[in-house]
Amino acid sequence: MKNSYLLLFVFLFIGCHKIVSQTNIWVAPESSNSIVNPFKGNVSATADGKKIFNQMCVLCHGLHGKGNGEAGLSLERKPANFLALKVIKETDGNIFWKITHGKPPMASYEELLSDDQRWKLVNYIRNLEINKEKVIK
Repeated sequence: MKNSYLLLFVFLFIGCHKIVSQTNIWVAPESSNSIVNPFKGNVSATADGKKIFNQMCVLCHGLHGKGNGEAGLSLERKPANFLALKVIKETDGNIFWKITHGKPPMASYEELLSDDQRWKLVNYIRNLEINKEKVIK
């Protein structure tokens, strides 16, 4: 009887762990909500963000930011789809924080890109969201 309970516990633990790991949600710290985007609404910064995106991000996140880039397809943890509601609901500060710090397989861009470049990426990601109807067609 003890072995049955132990086996049941092990089965439930492994099953729950697998479910949690598959739905592992990446949440930026609460403090990132208050970080203000210095380039919000800046068309020129958004254009710069597109250039950076095409150089640094398109390989994993795809041309339109859907998370379907060629390199991303082989990853166990898939790249973010920037057109998904969960990303759209994030603050600019959350997205900036994630670009800055990364979480494997997503690299940290804190040392590769300046603060301004990372903010310009945030602008471009927001632009993808605004224009998603054009992408979906």
